[in-house]
Amino acid sequence: MRLGQSQQFRLSQQMKLAPRIIQAMEILQLPTLALVERIDQELQSNPVLELKGPVTEESEEQVDQEYPADRGERDLVVDDRNDHQEDFQRLAEFTAEFGPDVTGGELAPRPRRAAGERDRKMDAMANTPARDESLNEHLLEQWAFIEVQDDLKSAGQKLINEIDDDGYLRTSLEQVAADGDPPMLLDSLRRALPLVQALDPVGVGARDLRECLLLQLAAEAQAGQDVSLETELVSRFLRDIEMNRLPQIAQRTHRSIEDIKAALKNISHLSPRPGSLVAERSAPVIHPDALVDLDDDGDVVITMTDGQTPRLGITRGYQRMARDRATEREARQYLQKHVRSAQWLISAIQQRRETVRRVVVEVFRIQKEFLLQGREALRPLPMAEIAKAVGVHVATVSRAVAGKYVQTPRGIFPLRMFFSGGTTNAEGQDVAWDAVKAKLLEIVEVEDKAHPFNDDRLAAELEKRGLKIARRTVAKYRGLLNIPPARKRKQF
Repeated sequence: MRLGQSQQFRLSQQMKLAPRIIQAMEILQLPTLALVERIDQELQSNPVLELKGPVTEESEEQVDQEYPADRGERDLVVDDRNDHQEDFQRLAEFTAEFGPDVTGGELAPRPRRAAGERDRKMDAMANTPARDESLNEHLLEQWAFIEVQDDLKSAGQKLINEIDDDGYLRTSLEQVAADGDPPMLLDSLRRALPLVQALDPVGVGARDLRECLLLQLAAEAQAGQDVSLETELVSRFLRDIEMNRLPQIAQRTHRSIEDIKAALKNISHLSPRPGSLVAERSAPVIHPDALVDLDDDGDVVITMTDGQTPRLGITRGYQRMARDRATEREARQYLQKHVRSAQWLISAIQQRRETVRRVVVEVFRIQKEFLLQGREALRPLPMAEIAKAVGVHVATVSRAVAGKYVQTPRGIFPLRMFFSGGTTNAEGQDVAWDAVKAKLLEIVEVEDKAHPFNDDRLAAELEKRGLKIARRTVAKYRGLLNIPPARKRKQF
């Protein structure tokens, strides 16, 4: 084998996105609340940025005059033809205009606040809500007042640390004992477990659903309630309850079906996740990006809801200093870099607003019937169709709809919901899969609960409404809608 060195020349073409274009993509993808947070971060890190108040219709003209729209901040991909020559040309223009430096790090300290000026960071910290107490903290706080021997005290703390957010002890006592450092006595854990299960909320520390419900029923029995039938049902017939076998349960317990149903109603009031009563999961805040409605003439009206988004500007004094050659060279370079960064950010935010608006307009030009009839009128809509209508790449549409919501007369919906495939009805019209789900839900709601439809019958009912769907597809969408099978929907 012979070793040697050689030189080769290879010509290849690569497309690399400038970091500022990547920043524009990220801003396009941000939901409204995340955009407000991003703007606040930029205000803290860029000294030349300043607030000019919320975006209003009157301010749009002034913004366009200060930062013209033809600064190269058009949509990221305009055309897939000609090997993206236009995109490469724009990349070169970006580098020529804004310079090669793309970092936003600070080279000098921020200006001092004027006397009496409020500190935005301190205000944000003061207005931040206090962190909710976790379940483990809640249990440990109670355990601190339990007077037991030292070995039980340590065993109880170890068990509490193993309890998950739902309030369950998923790890076996043998595993908990082995994982201790040093290893704990299994007997200590067994004696500590009933003490932990006696803490609030009732049912915490259970190892499965049956034990969790029995702990809650035991507490009700201790309070003087007669829950003997409920306890028997949970102890012996939990699987039969899940399968809705009420006649068999009634026969084996020698009780009437009415008694069984009354007991099951009491059981339904128990909490299968007692830990959530303490560490309640907070629902995310949804801020719609656009309001969609119909005017008196039946035309679609789109209103962007970014009025709460702060409007940014560049401090004119810093702009003059950045252009003034009398300013020290190092300070002028520092200001020029941050002015370019601020211009990019402002242009990216404007581009985001316009791109989202154009996408929403095109979506509801096609999905107008949804505003009149609801989900049953949704049409199949691929993103490629909207991308072609707007004149951007499919990836840009995907980013524009990510995390965005629209408020309609029928409620608030994720913008992505209006993009889906579909099928064709008996009249030859395209029907979205969400419309099929809506029809399926409607059929289940009006069925005879004493004789609910199985999947074959549901497929037949859909065919009567002009939608020929396979039984396995019906079963799939029934599962997605969290609709139980027929035997579990039956009411006695």
